Amino acid sequence: MDDFTKAYQEMIKVHGWNGTAATLGMKRPSLEARVYELNGQGLRVSTAMMVQRYSGTTHFAQAVAAASGGVFIELPAAGEMDGDDLLAKWQALYGEIGDLSRTYAAATGDGVIDTRERADLERIAQHMHKTMKELMTLAFQVYCPTPGDQT
Repeated sequence: MDDFTKAYQEMIKVHGWNGTAATLGMKRPSLEARVYELNGQGLRVSTAMMVQRYSGTTHFAQAVAAASGGVFIELPAAGEMDGDDLLAKWQALYGEIGDLSRTYAAATGDGVIDTRERADLERIAQHMHKTMKELMTLAFQVYCPTPGDQT
């Protein structure tokens, strides 16, 4: 099963097959045929985006980012942010750097990074990318004087 099919399944879990199909104006068998690409059918990007919005998740965006060799990073919502929020994000990043360092040291201790160790390192690194982007977005929200200067 590919990452897209897994993403569709996770999104559909939120409201169930029948509820999601009804929202899209189709019957469950039609939705299943698209999700599992039966009889030459598939889920269009616009439909996948509708299911994602309906589910309140980012599973489809994450699957697209992973298939493209990247990571989806959901940015924090604009609002009342201050220096304390930035400090908390910096502290989270420092903790993640420590996690990465400890995991790397353990993984390379025997001279080989195995499949599980690699997955652990990649998971921590992806989370660090997300934290870094959130940190910069918060910094711009707090310290950029005009909305046009923000990301």
